[in-house]
Amino acid sequence: MLNDTPLNDDTDSSRLAELLEVLSGLGTEASTTERGDLDLLETAELVRRMNAEDQRVPIAVAERADDIAQAVDGITERFRRGGRLIYIGAGTAGRVGVLDASECPPTFGTDPSMVVGLIAGGETAIRAAVENAEDDADAAETSLRELDLNPRDTVVGISASGRTPYVVGGLEYARGVGALTVAIASNSDSDIGAAAEIAIEVVTGPEFISGSTRLKAGTAQKLVVNMLTTLSMIKLGKTYRGVMVDLLATNEKLHARSVRTVSQLAGVGVDEASTALRTADGSVKLALLILASGADAERAKVALAAADGILREAIVALS
Repeated sequence: MLNDTPLNDDTDSSRLAELLEVLSGLGTEASTTERGDLDLLETAELVRRMNAEDQRVPIAVAERADDIAQAVDGITERFRRGGRLIYIGAGTAGRVGVLDASECPPTFGTDPSMVVGLIAGGETAIRAAVENAEDDADAAETSLRELDLNPRDTVVGISASGRTPYVVGGLEYARGVGALTVAIASNSDSDIGAAAEIAIEVVTGPEFISGSTRLKAGTAQKLVVNMLTTLSMIKLGKTYRGVMVDLLATNEKLHARSVRTVSQLAGVGVDEASTALRTADGSVKLALLILASGADAERAKVALAAADGILREAIVALS
C-alpha cells in the first residue's frame, strides 16, 4: 500500500513518482487511443459507443460469481446471528454503499441499523467532494469503533482503484476485530482485496472517459451490492415466490403495492386482501400467512416467528 500522506504543494518528487507509477498500473486509470475522437462524434454514435462499453460490466461481474456467492452466504449467516452489514468507501464507491444501505429498510422492512453505509468525509461527502478524506487511513476505524463493530458483523470495503487508504484501514481494523471482511474492487491484486477475507475484484478495464470511475466501475459496484443485499434477504425469507413480502407501506404507492401483492399471491380479491392486511397490521407476510392457513393473527405470528420469518416454512407448519 502507498504512503497515505495526502499530496500537497510540498510533496517531494519521489512520492509523486511513486503515485504515478501505481496509477499507471491500474486498468481503471488507463486510456485508449481509439477514444481520442469522442468530442468529434455525433451524439448517436457516442450513445452507441458508451453503451457498448457498459455491456462489458455484467460479463465482468459474472466472472466473480463464486466470490459473490461466498460473500452472500457469509453475510446471511451473520445476519441470522444479529449481525450487521457495513459498507465503507470514498467518493462514488462510498455513495454506492450509502445508497444500497438506505434502500434496504423500505424494500425489505429491515431496521435501519441492519445495513449501514459509511463514506469518507461523513454525510457531507454524499453530495460534495471532501478534500483528502479518502487518504485518511484511520477515519474508517474511528467510525467502526463508534458503531461498536463486533465479530457478528460484515464490513464490505468498496474502491474502484482497490487502494483507497480509508477503505484499507477500515478493512484491516474489521478483520482484527473478527468481523467478516469483503472487498469490492475494479482492479485485480488490489490492496483492499489483500486486506479482506473475500475479494470480489470485478475488472472493468479502462473507463469510457479516463479518470471517471463512476462509470463502468461504479456500475459494477452497484450490481455487486445489489446482489449482496438482495440475495441475503432472499435467504432470510424477505421474499416469497420471487416477490418482496417484507416491504413497509410508507406511502400510497407502497400501500397499493401491498394490496396488489397480497391479492396476487393469495389469489383473492382486492377487498379480501385489504381486510387481511388490516388484520395483520399492514404486514404483507402475515396477511399472506393468515389467508393461506386460515389461522388468526396471533397464531400466525407465532408460527412465523418459529419459522424465523420464512413464509414458506410457516405455511407448511400451519398446514
